Amino acid sequence: MNPKDFRSSSTGKVIRTPQGYAAFIPAPLPPLLVYDDDLVLALSRADAALSELSGLGRHLPNPHLLIAPYVRREAVLSSRIEGTKASLSDLLLDEMENAASVPREEDDVREVRNYVVALEYGIKRLRDLPLSLRLVRELHARLMKGVRGERATPGEFRRSQNWIGPPGSTPATAPYVPPPPEHMQEALADWERFLHEREKLPDLIQCALLHEQFEAIHPFLDGNGRVGRLLITLFLTERGRLSQPLLYLSAYIEAHRQDYYDLLQRARTDGDWIGWLRFFITGVTETAGEAVRHAGRLMDLREKFRARLRDKPKALALLDQLFINPYMTVARAERILKVSNPTARQAVTLLQKNGMLDEISGRAWGRLYLAKPILRAIENPPKPK
Repeated sequence: MNPKDFRSSSTGKVIRTPQGYAAFIPAPLPPLLVYDDDLVLALSRADAALSELSGLGRHLPNPHLLIAPYVRREAVLSSRIEGTKASLSDLLLDEMENAASVPREEDDVREVRNYVVALEYGIKRLRDLPLSLRLVRELHARLMKGVRGERATPGEFRRSQNWIGPPGSTPATAPYVPPPPEHMQEALADWERFLHEREKLPDLIQCALLHEQFEAIHPFLDGNGRVGRLLITLFLTERGRLSQPLLYLSAYIEAHRQDYYDLLQRARTDGDWIGWLRFFITGVTETAGEAVRHAGRLMDLREKFRARLRDKPKALALLDQLFINPYMTVARAERILKVSNPTARQAVTLLQKNGMLDEISGRAWGRLYLAKPILRAIENPPKPK
């Protein structure tokens, strides 16, 4: 890390460690911000898009049917940014007991599954624990349990130096080195104090600053990016800006990955907070709009299928479960409906005859079915017109 790259003294300071490498200590939030016309307009659009998405969440007939696929898609995309290769189908199949065996990287699937567990845990935990460093550690513990990064002390802030750079880099050669452990605790305490401030900044501005600072502190040996992205949704949910956890920025970040990293770094080196804020707020606007369209497509598809199943309550109950996981077996249908095997088989067959399920295993026993239209709708959200 080159200290000369850090040209703005207001963003923090570069120190020389006893080991001889340079590290960055971020200044407490918030920075002094000057809102230009473009940022004000962008913030207005983002607030409107977020309000529309939150309003939609309040009127969904069964929010869980929509939240479940959103959470799983986010888990796949957020984990992909960190290098995992598991697909949404891999995750959904992994959740299916007695599903057909498919080739997949087991460690990658476990990492994605942990993201789902951590996010769902965080949403429930907000009912009795405010967003805090304690909750951050609890999220990390669940995210890293039993995966390749488990050596990185799940649920504990680091006690050794980490760094951000290409493979093979060291603290002496990496382009960014976060605060050493002896400075990190104070930086985290400042971060938490800012987290608990209310009515001083627009929520989206505060959320963007918190995300940047969390990444600058990098308090864990592994999993910082995923925890940082989880915190965006949890912050907006806690502040009442989202009625349901339906906003996830990982797809936007992955599509603009280099800009994301560059702008985080420029906030530290040059104090370019406006560039970072504009990027983040644009991401909220685009992602919220996409989420509204995506929800509309899924709900339209649900109503279209439900219209074919009038007066068939067992098939309707199975149909709703396909929006949570579009893979189905007769054994899963038995558990969902709490009926005998023949009755469950009849319901599955009815969905198959109505074009909602396709048999994909090719076996005579233990057959696996897939609602292909639902999986396509989950995987491929509509783009802006």
